[in-house]
Amino acid sequence: MSTSTPSSSTFSTVLVANRGEIARRVFRTAKAMGLRTVAVHSDPDADAPHVHEADVAVALGGSTSAESYLDVAKILEAARKTGADAIHPGYGFLSENAGFAEACAAAGIAFIGPSPEAIRKMGIKHEAKAIAKAAGVPTLPDALLTTDEPEDWRKAAETVGFPLLVKASAGGGGKGMRLVAGMDGLEDAVTGARREAAAAFGDGTVFLERYLTASRHVEIQVFGDTDGNAIHFGERECSVQRRHQKVVEEAPSSAVRPETRARMGEVACALVMQLGYVGAGTVEFLFDDTDQSFYFLEMNTRLQVEHPVTEEIWGEDLVRLQFEVARGALLTPPDPMSSRGHAIEVRLYAEDPARKYIPSPGTLALYEHADVPGIRYEDGVRSGSVVSHYYDPMLAKVVACGVTRSEAAARLAAALEGMRIHGLKTNRDQLIAVLRDPDFLAGATRTDFLDLHPELAAPADRVDVTAHLAAAIAVSVHRRRASGGATAFAPAGWRLLPYDGANAAWTRQDVRRAPETPVTYRLDGSTLYLIHGGAEYEVSLSDVGPESVRVTVDGVGLRCRVRVADDTVVWVDDSDGGHSAWKPTPRFPEDTDVTGGGDGAAEVPGTVVAVAVAAGERVRAGQVLVTMEAMKMEHQVKAGRDGVVRSVDCAVGQFVDAHQILVSLA
Repeated sequence: MSTSTPSSSTFSTVLVANRGEIARRVFRTAKAMGLRTVAVHSDPDADAPHVHEADVAVALGGSTSAESYLDVAKILEAARKTGADAIHPGYGFLSENAGFAEACAAAGIAFIGPSPEAIRKMGIKHEAKAIAKAAGVPTLPDALLTTDEPEDWRKAAETVGFPLLVKASAGGGGKGMRLVAGMDGLEDAVTGARREAAAAFGDGTVFLERYLTASRHVEIQVFGDTDGNAIHFGERECSVQRRHQKVVEEAPSSAVRPETRARMGEVACALVMQLGYVGAGTVEFLFDDTDQSFYFLEMNTRLQVEHPVTEEIWGEDLVRLQFEVARGALLTPPDPMSSRGHAIEVRLYAEDPARKYIPSPGTLALYEHADVPGIRYEDGVRSGSVVSHYYDPMLAKVVACGVTRSEAAARLAAALEGMRIHGLKTNRDQLIAVLRDPDFLAGATRTDFLDLHPELAAPADRVDVTAHLAAAIAVSVHRRRASGGATAFAPAGWRLLPYDGANAAWTRQDVRRAPETPVTYRLDGSTLYLIHGGAEYEVSLSDVGPESVRVTVDGVGLRCRVRVADDTVVWVDDSDGGHSAWKPTPRFPEDTDVTGGGDGAAEVPGTVVAVAVAAGERVRAGQVLVTMEAMKMEHQVKAGRDGVVRSVDCAVGQFVDAHQILVSLA
């Protein structure tokens, strides 16, 4: 694709009003274009990779998004201080804030995005649907909720029909959204969606929309220029979702026929032209693969998280195109024949899919990946990064391309297996399982894919426990000996009587509620005699070092990379894609604070947004006690047993730590 016509405006310094992987992505293109780059950061992000990669960095102060990345005055002051004459908003935060785009214009700063008017029109979803309908785009039945009366909500739901979605009118990203199967769940869904929308977007307006139970999420990448031209780069499919948030994205879709693709592109461009839209945007559709029908979902007036899959198959740099259009360049349609192969992207999150996707904030002890042809990493972290509960838990996007869809999926699964990610629970195993699932490979990827495949949230453990335990012990012993902790006359291990073998206990840290594993071992040269789980093993060792060892169990050899952190946690990654974490159990356990089982405790650090009970109230096991917000998602704290509320030990707006008791039960 090419652009034409000299620039009508110029800029030399770009401030990226964002963080993490998207800031790094924009910086990469900006530097290639010779632009000076400016990063902004909150206090928790002071040492983040995007801060170090920019030419200049400005501290915004504060920890929450509202105190930093959403503070328009602070962003503009950072631009003034650094001489930035352009601001790229990335995605999320202020990227779809019409007021911010207006403020940039008033300050004489180029906003790398559409006009405030276009953002405003598409930002209110129920209004956007009306505009789309006028442009000839098919839409689903919907109803705006304008009162606080549940009876009015029920009447609106009857006109829309069930199942339906309660959706935030001013937001996106799955926040402020609830699926409702029948009238019984409507009131709670509307109340919860309003609360979440108000917290996330400053606007609690919601509307109801018919939900297609067997649909796909398909979107068209569009661009518009100042001369009224509109072009598109085909479609992406983003149907594999959790909590209405995308997890796997790909281009092209395996279900969209050529004639449907042409029609979707045509109506998407019609919407762009009707708006007089300038810059990058995405028109999203719900797509029914049974009859190739599609319906307008929303238009995102920004670059999308998943834009790399489009770049990979079209050979385009969409960020560069954003800059060029902002400078006044005119667009020419891309050659449809220039699209090649297939690309798949996955979102790597710090979360536990087996526990309803609860976030896993903390320190990323190790983060490594190899540079592999055909694999693209878009990450916002590095080893030692602190994944804060203040922000989205996404660590990285990993993208693979191939001649075919199956080839791209296989490459991507192998790349994920080869990554070393220590210190946090992630969704990596789920992603690998999805990419290798027969239904996924067959293209059966509707929006209910993960609901229909709950087993993928906790796939079968592929770790050879004996091999990993042997590797952890062998390297730990090697390190102690190398540091002078043992000699040839005093083999490593605990002993009070003549030495027959070391007795110890290890706990596997990456398996929930894992019991201690009693172990007896004896190291004799290159052979480790190991007893655990009631069985005896003879393990051959070779190439033993402080960070790796090759172990052979029952004739099967694995090369294991081993990392010991302060002699407290040992991480093992093997050459077959298995990974585990182990902790030697201390001989003299520390005292533990035992609390009554069943009390309402926070699983993650976060902010209390609702308290549903009061002291003296009788509650049932499973009843919601408190609702929290952490890492941009709501989490419910439920009673672990029947009982009576002894005390409520938190308040709305209060920040609480993980494991803190919020409600005590008698």
